[in-house]
Amino acid sequence: MTRKLFGTDGVRGRANTWPMTADLALRLGAAAGRYFRRDGSSAHRVVIGKDTRLSSYMFEAALTAGFTSTGMNVLLLGPVPTPAIGLLTTSMRADVGVMISASHNPHHDNGIKFFGPDGFKLSDEAEAEIEAMTLDGVEPAQADTIGRAKRIDDGRFRYMERVKSTLPTGLRLDGLKVVIDCANGAAYRAAPEVLWELGAEVIPVGVSPNGTNINDRCGSTHTETAAEAVVAHGAHVGISLDGDADRVMILDEAGRVADGDQIMALLAARWADEGRLAGGALVATVMSNLGLERFLQGRGLRLERTAVGDRYVVERMREGGFNLGGEQSGHIVMTDYATTGDGLVAGLQFLAEMVRTGHPASDLTRSFATVPQMLKNVRFSAGARPLEVASVQEVIRASEQRIAGLGRILIRKSGTEPLIRVMAECEDEGLLAAVVDEIVGAVEAAV
Repeated sequence: MTRKLFGTDGVRGRANTWPMTADLALRLGAAAGRYFRRDGSSAHRVVIGKDTRLSSYMFEAALTAGFTSTGMNVLLLGPVPTPAIGLLTTSMRADVGVMISASHNPHHDNGIKFFGPDGFKLSDEAEAEIEAMTLDGVEPAQADTIGRAKRIDDGRFRYMERVKSTLPTGLRLDGLKVVIDCANGAAYRAAPEVLWELGAEVIPVGVSPNGTNINDRCGSTHTETAAEAVVAHGAHVGISLDGDADRVMILDEAGRVADGDQIMALLAARWADEGRLAGGALVATVMSNLGLERFLQGRGLRLERTAVGDRYVVERMREGGFNLGGEQSGHIVMTDYATTGDGLVAGLQFLAEMVRTGHPASDLTRSFATVPQMLKNVRFSAGARPLEVASVQEVIRASEQRIAGLGRILIRKSGTEPLIRVMAECEDEGLLAAVVDEIVGAVEAAV
């Protein structure tokens, strides 16, 4: 079945443009409500969180109307990180959780992510059924069984207590000066407060959301702002989150960036030494650097690769019984602590290693030498299928032959934006640039 609404991470698009309209959100809420209330009882509830985008308030109201129209009771958490939804869906005994966020995208985009009663993102099958119900329409509840909505004021504090509990009892961050960049997003209050309560000296960045400045020259996709703050304040480390705080980048004391691969390498090695790395493996996507794979192999560990998307990482982790995984982009999934990527928890684990070892961040963010990697994006218009064009396919085949044995090429359509992503890795940087540019040129000509 071709999916019209759901991508790799829920429904996403430009606000007030299909499918991200208030009308569609209302219908989506009604369909999800009917899906999770099929037994007809009145004890069902949904928790809804959001980030700080202006449109998130509109979608919150629309989803609430949709859910209550089918008899679901709605618990409104306000601005909270995405991982808080996974936590609170289970702790509040809800049937479904919803996060309104477009993650690292600019403010004019938004998205709707669903979590099941176990706190994990929904399966493809469940999303397909909800999508079909959304497009077909559902029968509303009778007037006397319409659901109720209630605002929950302490959701952020419940999440903060859980985050702090992921550190060993008694471990404090005294003496550490930490820059925390919250991207003017969902963690703008929770993250600085957690770090302060654990004893760190906190330099907050990106903590003044106004509805349109989320991810605007800040956060995990724009680390220059945090890097400047680290250097200017003489901080020991920087933690840069994205708009919904499920991603993280770490900056050392010189402002140099460590991506998700380096963070996962550090944690995998540490957990393996402690006998905590379940299955002797790390789960990551096809985007993770070859250097990470070689690093793990050198320690007798495995790298299990999946399709791009943290939901696919989590699915493989659950299938194989693994407890550590993530993406180069900064999703770090530790199922001992959370059901999805949690940038703040990952940041705390890194700080714990600094405290435990006494080493500076620069020593802990360079576990392996990366194989040169290049990624370029080509935007295309709706309805275009550039990867199906014969001339593009011919260039891709020729490039793969040129790089065979020296590296690899990965070309894919983004699941969240109208982009073709062209990525390659190769020790020969001249060849690397040549094959990427040739493929990008062919795709650009096709679109």
